[in-house]
Amino acid sequence: MKTRQDTDHAPLSEPWLRYRAREALHAAPPDSIFDPRSGRSWAPSDFDLNPELVADLGVMEPPREAAVLVPIVARAELTVLLTVRTAHLSSHAGQISFPGGKIDETDASVLDTALREAEEEIGLDRGLVEPLGYLDKYRTGTGYCVVPVVALVQPSFTLSLNADEVATAFEVPLAFLMNTDNHQRHSRPWRGRERHFFAMPFGEHFIWGATAGMIRNMHERLVRP
Repeated sequence: MKTRQDTDHAPLSEPWLRYRAREALHAAPPDSIFDPRSGRSWAPSDFDLNPELVADLGVMEPPREAAVLVPIVARAELTVLLTVRTAHLSSHAGQISFPGGKIDETDASVLDTALREAEEEIGLDRGLVEPLGYLDKYRTGTGYCVVPVVALVQPSFTLSLNADEVATAFEVPLAFLMNTDNHQRHSRPWRGRERHFFAMPFGEHFIWGATAGMIRNMHERLVRP
């Protein structure tokens, strides 16, 4: 795997992550990435591998704003904390995701949304979370415009999963996710057409769709020369 060698920090170490976050992440939530008149996406989206489906954006309702936390756990080997959604949810049931959800009017900021949702979904104490920056907004095919908040999390946390939303949580080495050898391309029928998407299978877990797309964007921001 190739990584930038523009610092003296060991690639994919905590000092490296802090340096790359300052250099490559957005310091504030990025501007809108879609034209509300046409619905066209100007940044990472579920349509990146499906240009023939982009026209669908023009007839879809304006996307709902959401935020997720991308929790990178500060272990000796950095890991990324992910959740598995419960099987009974009305949308994305059983899929792997970052903790997060819709931005509420009462949320003080995008960051507040991500921290609140992480507390509600997995009991992650916001006092252990250090925000590092923001990835590009991500447009999903299910009608959301998501702001991913990248953060460093102290490993002393104790999770308390909301059984209504989260079946389990697990960690994946950051090095695994940042290695493009593990970025596979898959497809499956979707609304009568073949939809292509990124996937990053890890053991028994199949990371795909919007979550894999956001991880791919994190690679492009932090690692790709």
